[in-house]
Amino acid sequence: MIRPMTASDRPAVLALIEATGFFRPDEIQVAEELIDVTLDCPGEEDYAIVVATDEKGAVTGYMTFGPTPLTLGTYDLYWMAVDPKAQGRGYGRALVEWLEEHVRRAGGRLIVIETSSTEKYEPTRRFYLGSKYTEVARIPDFYGPGDGRVIYTKRVS
Repeated sequence: MIRPMTASDRPAVLALIEATGFFRPDEIQVAEELIDVTLDCPGEEDYAIVVATDEKGAVTGYMTFGPTPLTLGTYDLYWMAVDPKAQGRGYGRALVEWLEEHVRRAGGRLIVIETSSTEKYEPTRRFYLGSKYTEVARIPDFYGPGDGRVIYTKRVS
């Protein structure tokens, strides 16, 4: 099941973000700030956060997304993570498919996703390509030396 994140989900979401081993401490801090902004400001329109849960209701994944400022119908998928113990069970795919349907219903037309070019993120890049996203750009050394930004898009309208 995919549903809006609640305050009671916060500890589980932060734990799974850290458990992935993919995010630096400063990135985890930003993810936490976005979670707090979204939870503390009902009606927040820049960011939305949803969680995926298993059949017992345990949080298995989360995603932060929102409309891209100053665009017409473009959305960014800002953060997504699935608990390492639950990876490979379709939670990531379910989150992405949920986002695509949400964007369609909202009258959106394009989803943009960015990720790292490092070897560690190769499975992430394969996941996006397997979800029919198209790599549209690479910016070398964007995040740091040897760590480029890879940008994917998908039209959903």
